[in-house]
Parts: sequence; structure tokens; C-alpha cells
Amino acid sequence: MHARVRSLFHALGPAARLATCLALLTAAGCGGAGKPTPTCAGGGDCTRILFLGNSYTYVNDLPSTFAQLAWSGGHPVEVAMVANGGETLAQHSASSDSLARIASGGWKYVVLQEQSDTPASATGRDYAMYPAARALADKIDAVGAAPMFFMTWAHQDGEPSVGLPGYAPTQQAIDNAYLTIAHELRAPVAPVGYTWYLVRQDHPEIEMWQSDGSHPTSAGTYLAACVFYAAVFRQSPAGLGFHGGVTDDQAGILQDEAGRHVLDMQAEWDLN
Repeated sequence: MHARVRSLFHALGPAARLATCLALLTAAGCGGAGKPTPTCAGGGDCTRILFLGNSYTYVNDLPSTFAQLAWSGGHPVEVAMVANGGETLAQHSASSDSLARIASGGWKYVVLQEQSDTPASATGRDYAMYPAARALADKIDAVGAAPMFFMTWAHQDGEPSVGLPGYAPTQQAIDNAYLTIAHELRAPVAPVGYTWYLVRQDHPEIEMWQSDGSHPTSAGTYLAACVFYAAVFRQSPAGLGFHGGVTDDQAGILQDEAGRHVLDMQAEWDLN
């Protein structure tokens, strides 16, 4: 595990580290591109997931990408999404559409994705992200589902406006934000941003940001889907046949990286 994340877990304390570790390994998620999103006819053994997010969720259709990846691995899933450009968790918590979709029930997980730069600042975390996450978690719990946090990636150039001019420190702040609220709410996390950081170190040849330095390429979305797959099903996506519009070579790399970094986290962390 990278030193910056290890230091964060040490700061949380042993009990908190263990709870967060278990949360990460029981996380859920979704993604998609290229084919109609599959559905589960008649219910049965089907994992139903609602995504509340914004363009980081709907660009390249992450929920559908995940669903197709899951079906290719023999896991029936059904996904739904409420996501508008720039939408924050605070806006979702006040949205009749978002609240109605939560209340419709039948979900196993409701994925919560905050607006991209909100978690990077203390003001955004404490006065916007966290209160909204708590309010949404109450609504999700009330219908028998579990909230799950979608830890996003940082902008390629960081967030200079909040004193974080580089990618690495911005990603650390975002990781910290999601892990802190997830620990408080005992909610799972899909560590997409954390895995993105490591893939960037190992395979800089794979372009995961679009030219705007913010939104994901097809490879970025596919990586997110692979992280969700490993977290939801506790299985590596390595070898799955659905490649989500990326090359076979890139798909293999992203599958392996997601499986390794999600499934090996508990063994790598010093929890004593």
C-alpha cells in the first residue's frame, strides 16, 4: 500500500482501520458502455444498485459498464442512475427524483458520488458533503439498503483553488474525505480514486483522463467498473470477457490492477 494511504489509516486508529478495511472489501458498485444494460427478469438472485452521482457517473455510462462486466462474470445485476452535470450530494438529498428512486426500494446498495472537487476542501467536506451523506444514508437505511461511497479520482492538475496544486495531494484529500465519512457511517467504499492513483504509477501509458483533465476516458470508466466488481463480489475481474470499449491488453491490465489492489488491501494493511 502506498505510504500516503497507510499513514491515513494509522491516523484513524486500529478499530477505525479495521472497520474501514472491512467496508472497502464489502463495497458495491456499477459501470457500462456499448450494449443495452442488462436487467433481471422477475427478480430472484439479482443485485440491484442505484447510483446517485453526476457526470463522473454518467460519462461513458459507468452503471451500464459495471452491469455488463458483472453479467460476464456470472453475476446478475440491475442498475439505475440519477445523475446530472455537477450534481452534489446536497442536491441529491433535496431532489424529489433522487429521493423517490431511493424510496422505490429493492436496492442492495445506493452508491453516493460527491461532486469532484467538494471532498478536496475542508469547507466542502464539513459543510456540504458530510451533512448530505448523513441525510441520504438515513433515507437509504430506511428502505433496507446500504449506502456505498464511490471514492472518485482527483483532477489531473489537482485543485489549486483550495491550495492543492498537484494531483497526488488532491487525491489524498479526496481519499481522506470518503474514508472518514464511510467510517462514521459504517458504509462500504469503492476505492476507485485510490486504485486510479496506483494504476497511473504502474501504467502511465494508459490515458484515464479526457483532455479536460477531469472526466474519464473509456479506460478510466472501465477501471472504475473493475474496482466495483472486485469490491461487490469479492472476486477479481481478471479474465472476464467484457472489455467495455478498451483494448484487450488494457482491459487485462485494468482487471488485474483492480483485483489486486481491492482484494489484497486487507493483507497489506498493518492493522495492529
